[in-house]
Amino acid sequence: MSETTNLAGKVIVVTGSTRGIGRAIAEACALAGAAVVVSSRNKLAVEEAVADLAARNLRVTGVKCDVTEADDLERLLEEAIDTYGRVDVWVNNAGLPQGVIPLDEMTETEAAEIVRVNVLGVVNGSRIALRYFKENGGILVNMTGKGYDGKASAYTSVYAMTKAAVTSLTRSLAEENKSYPISVHLLSPGMVPTDFYRDMRVGKNLEARAAKVPIILDAIGVPPEETGRLVVAIAAQEPGAVTGGFYNAFSGARRWRGMMRMMRLGMSGKLRD
Repeated sequence: MSETTNLAGKVIVVTGSTRGIGRAIAEACALAGAAVVVSSRNKLAVEEAVADLAARNLRVTGVKCDVTEADDLERLLEEAIDTYGRVDVWVNNAGLPQGVIPLDEMTETEAAEIVRVNVLGVVNGSRIALRYFKENGGILVNMTGKGYDGKASAYTSVYAMTKAAVTSLTRSLAEENKSYPISVHLLSPGMVPTDFYRDMRVGKNLEARAAKVPIILDAIGVPPEETGRLVVAIAAQEPGAVTGGFYNAFSGARRWRGMMRMMRLGMSGKLRD
C-alpha cells in the first residue's frame, strides 16, 4: 500500500474503536484524510478518543454504541450520516476475548456475552450497513481472528468459534451482494500486543500456558498500525470492484520472520509444556 493513499471525502465508521486495533484503524483512516466515526459502549472512552484525535486536526466524531443492541447500531449509522452526509466504509471491529480458559470453567453469562458481541454484533452491524450500502454503495469489513479457519483452538474455544462464524458470514455476504456496488471483506489482524492479551483471564492450572503468550507475541506479534494500513488500502477501493477478499496482517515477510522465530523458540525449549 502506498503511504500517500488519500481517503479525502470518505466517511468511515469503526465499531469498538477507542483503543487497541480499532483505535489504530480509526487513526490510520483519519490520517489518510477520511472523516471517521469512532464508537464504544463506554461513553467516556468515546469522548476521550474524539478529543485526542480532534486535537491533531483530524476529522472525527464519536457515538456511544453497544454492538449487541441493534438500536445502538442504527443510531451509529444515522449520526454518521447526520454529521458527514454519508458512510462509505463500515468496519465491524468490536469484539471480546476469552482469555486462556476451558469452556467448562466459564459461566453461561461469560460465554453468551462473547457470542453476543463477536457474532450478533457483526451480524447486526453488517445487516444495518448493507441495507444502506445497497442504496448508496460501500465497503464492509469484518474483523476475524484465531479460529477463523476452523482449526482447533484449545482454551479459546468460544472465541475461536465466533471467528469461524464471522468468516462464514462474511463470505456468504460477499456472494449474496456481488450484484450491488458493495465490497465485503474479511480482515485478520494476527496476534496484536494490546490489552486483549495483557488482561487475559486464565483457567485453573493454565498459568504456564498463559505465560507463553508474551513470548509468542514477541515472536509473531503484529503492530496494530499494520491493520490500520490494511483498512486504509481497502477503503480506497471502488465499492463492488473487488469483493470477498481475505486480508491478513500476518503475511509475507512478517509471517516468514515470525515462523522462523517460533522455530527457534521451539528448539530452545521455551515453548514446551
